[in-house]
Parts: sequence; structure tokens; C-alpha cells
Amino acid sequence: TGYEPAFKNATYWTNENHWEWATKPNAREKASFLTENILPMQESGQLNFIQRPNNDYGFSEELGFEIFYVDGHTEKQMIPHIKYQDKTIVFCADLLATAGHIPLPYVMGYDTRPLLTMPEKSKFLNAAADHNYYLFLEHDAHNQIITVEHT
Repeated sequence: TGYEPAFKNATYWTNENHWEWATKPNAREKASFLTENILPMQESGQLNFIQRPNNDYGFSEELGFEIFYVDGHTEKQMIPHIKYQDKTIVFCADLLATAGHIPLPYVMGYDTRPLLTMPEKSKFLNAAADHNYYLFLEHDAHNQIITVEHT
């Protein structure tokens, strides 16, 4: 591609299903998966694939933490759960973009399967409330980390 990764010492991880989806994007997601942004990871030899479990939650032996796989926003998006000092911090990615997206029907306009996002988000939010996860919201300018509770 003529491009190279910005982080030359990084190791990039994904799963083969999501990589296939990203490198052959549908018309809706083509602007999100730009060849010049993603192919340099593979061309540089820095890309690795994790083994996916047979269900939507699984522990990654390669990475050492649990991942929740979701398909509503994009195919096999990975939601990592990282344990640190008896706390679990979850990188919510596009499953829960902002605190304003907590209500189940409030899904992202970019979701490829919004009716699938709703039950995925319900399962995730119930687990987050049950286990007191700290939810890192990369897209929220006002609430970087939140917790949720059952109401």
C-alpha cells in the first residue's frame, strides 16, 4: 500500500472473521475500513489473529483477558475486559459509544444490524451491572469511564 504502521513496535490483534469483514467491507462500512489504514498492519507482519471461542464470551489465551464478541455494529467486533487490581475495565468500542447510548433502543446509526445490537447490549449491560465493570467510553467527550446498575 505504500503506508506503514504508526506504531512500529506494536502487535495488532484481531480475529479472522473480523479481519475478513474489514478487508472486504460492505458498502455501508467501506469508509470505516480504509485499506491504507488497515493493510499496513498485515504487510508489516505485526498482525496476529486470536482463536475465537464457540460462544460470544471467551478468555483469550493469547492476550490473557476475556473478550465479548458482538455482531450488531460490525462483524465479530471485540470488546476486551481487562482485570486490574480486582477491577474489570471494559473497552466498550461501538457497542456502547456514549453514556447516552445506555437505553437499549438507543443504538448507533452506523450499526449494520441494529436489531442484533439490542440483545447484545442487554446481555452486556446486565453483566456490567452484575460484576460492577468500569466501562471505558472512547466516543464520549464528557464521560470517559462509567459504571451501571440495575434499575
